[in-house]
Amino acid sequence: MSLTKEQCFDQLLRSHDVKPEGKSAGWLEQIRVEALASAGALNFPSAKQDDWRFTDLSSLFQHAFYPVDSIASVKLADIEKFLIPDAIRLVFIDGCYAAGLSDLKRAGSGVTVTSLAERLGDLRVEENFGRHAPYKQDAFVALNTNFFEDGAWVHVSGEIAAPIHILHVATCRDAPSAIYPRCLVVIEPFSRATVVEDYAGLNDGIYFSNAVTEVVMKDHAQLQHVRVQREEKNAFHVGHGSVKLGTGSVYAATSLAFGARVSRHTLHVIQNGEGAEMHLDGLALIAGRQIADTHTLIDHAAPRGRSVQLHKCIADGAAHAIFSGKIIVHVGAVGTDSVQSSRNLLLSDKAHIDTQPQLEIFNDDVSCKHGAAIGQIDLDALFFLKSRGLTEERARNLLTHAFAAEIIAKIPVLSLVESLGRTILDRISGVRT
Repeated sequence: MSLTKEQCFDQLLRSHDVKPEGKSAGWLEQIRVEALASAGALNFPSAKQDDWRFTDLSSLFQHAFYPVDSIASVKLADIEKFLIPDAIRLVFIDGCYAAGLSDLKRAGSGVTVTSLAERLGDLRVEENFGRHAPYKQDAFVALNTNFFEDGAWVHVSGEIAAPIHILHVATCRDAPSAIYPRCLVVIEPFSRATVVEDYAGLNDGIYFSNAVTEVVMKDHAQLQHVRVQREEKNAFHVGHGSVKLGTGSVYAATSLAFGARVSRHTLHVIQNGEGAEMHLDGLALIAGRQIADTHTLIDHAAPRGRSVQLHKCIADGAAHAIFSGKIIVHVGAVGTDSVQSSRNLLLSDKAHIDTQPQLEIFNDDVSCKHGAAIGQIDLDALFFLKSRGLTEERARNLLTHAFAAEIIAKIPVLSLVESLGRTILDRISGVRT
């Protein structure tokens, strides 16, 4: 069935019902009402909007998406390839918490990792949920805020050694379905944690994953935040992350986009406290007819902030990668130090990459620079490897892997680095279409 943009949006609005949350979550019911009204007023974006002019969503609009009507039976063996050893694990199947697949025994004191739906009466959830993600301005965020059924609640007070793995798995067994993963992470002052936010699929069915994550970091908190999007080839994925930084906090993010027919991730980081640091790394590795879009906005709204960003795209086949990174330095953000780099690799004549690094600076006491480059594999490096006995294909794969490895090497979970390294090798060694 082929639909218009308006018909696809209307189908989403009409086919989903919100479950009552009970008396303990009256605050959430009000947010849902506001989000639904915002969604109806906003509708899906179009290419006429500047932030979406490079992103072709027409393939998404061709489908009528329905809510998941029953929880799939998934065994631990089915998701074993995604698991991180010795991690605090929270698993969601089609947007619903799967207690039997989760493993929370390493959580210990100082950390709460649990189902968000079970903690709606927690004042800390009420104070933060929906307060940072822009559901009044973004239609996708509004849909998630209204229709989500469950999500991850992570609260850290202290230093947590084990990584926290939030695994969202889509099964999509029958008709095209829509799921709404949600994450809320709060890191208390002088606390430290590593969170891996992971999106995966179990089959090639058509589904729409609309994810929202809110992160709040108090003064002098530290967070290593890894986001892995490895959905199946017929999936659609739209994600939004909002991050709020307190004084002296350090936020290090690594975002990876490998899967989905069309994917888009928007990350908005706000430096609200003096001396906060942001380290943003990203990699999109796509082929065939895939589209991967990454939009970032770094808001330096307080003095002496530091941001370092490196984003890479690798596009093969007829794939299209987009990167748009904006850095805003506000009037009072004196002493800001910001560096942004976009580096991109085209592996075929049909592949396409658009990159837009942007700076908006409203005071003079700053050090800010950015740069972008798009090219193909270095012919001199290729010749050197071939002269050492490698075939051309092997040499190209090795150089491509080295280009990508710079990003994944920064992930602080060794087992994940190794498994993602194998994924990259498999992808770049596969058949290009």
